[in-house]
Amino acid sequence: MRTEKERMNVIMGFAENDERVRMVTLEGSRTNKNIPKDSFQDYDISFFVTEMESFKESDSWLEVFGERIIMQKPEAMELFPPSLGNWFSYLMLFVDGNRIDLTLIPLDEREDYFAKSDGLVEVLLDKDSLIKEEVTPTDQQYWITKPTANKFDDCCNEFWWVSTYVVKGLARKEILFALDHLNEIVRPNLLRMMSWQIGLEHGFTFSVGKNYKFIDQYLPREDWNQLLSTFSLSTYENVWDSLLTCYKLFRKYSISVSNSLGYSYPNYDEEITKYTNDIYKSCI
Repeated sequence: MRTEKERMNVIMGFAENDERVRMVTLEGSRTNKNIPKDSFQDYDISFFVTEMESFKESDSWLEVFGERIIMQKPEAMELFPPSLGNWFSYLMLFVDGNRIDLTLIPLDEREDYFAKSDGLVEVLLDKDSLIKEEVTPTDQQYWITKPTANKFDDCCNEFWWVSTYVVKGLARKEILFALDHLNEIVRPNLLRMMSWQIGLEHGFTFSVGKNYKFIDQYLPREDWNQLLSTFSLSTYENVWDSLLTCYKLFRKYSISVSNSLGYSYPNYDEEITKYTNDIYKSCI
């Protein structure tokens, strides 16, 4: 595997020697000083270019970056409609294990780029001195934020409301329907509530990572193990157990958050728990 220095030398060497490329930025985790570095981090690179079509005519210019295992060009796909407007991206995994996500951006759209940036951006090259102010990477946009009373209630409402979809799916023996709602909505709102409690304990000045990947560093070991157990979903009984464990954890953390912030604890819990238990008993 190429080292970070070797990989960046190739990227910057191309950009410096190609007159079409006027500016280069690095985005994502490699700009974030709060994220431990490892060999699996992508190189999220943007080239700001004077024109796009000569790049898009052929992929041969990408060979300079190394031998690829696979490449995806999202803006050229039909099944998954593109979402970057005039921008064009190349997602490349190389035989040495490195990955580069390279985006071409029209130079005249640079202001829009910075306006929409999540803050994790570093300017690596600016041939024409277009950037007048210092750009400092920050992950502040991803910090845990203290919930308002309305947001707290919204989270509780969504958790308990959508849990009934899981119950319905299990009662009907439609496990994929149940799993979709458990995985996509119920558990994420549990994780949201947990993160709010973590913020109350440690301050709202940091992130627990994409997909809550660092949340285990802040949870009691027992709660972490219970959370992990909700991912055991191979049978209907497993899914029932996982849902009820989510109830238990959500109840614990939402009551704690409501008490700490002086918010009213909603009555969804008692009624939905009774509803769930009644249907569960009829299914076993």
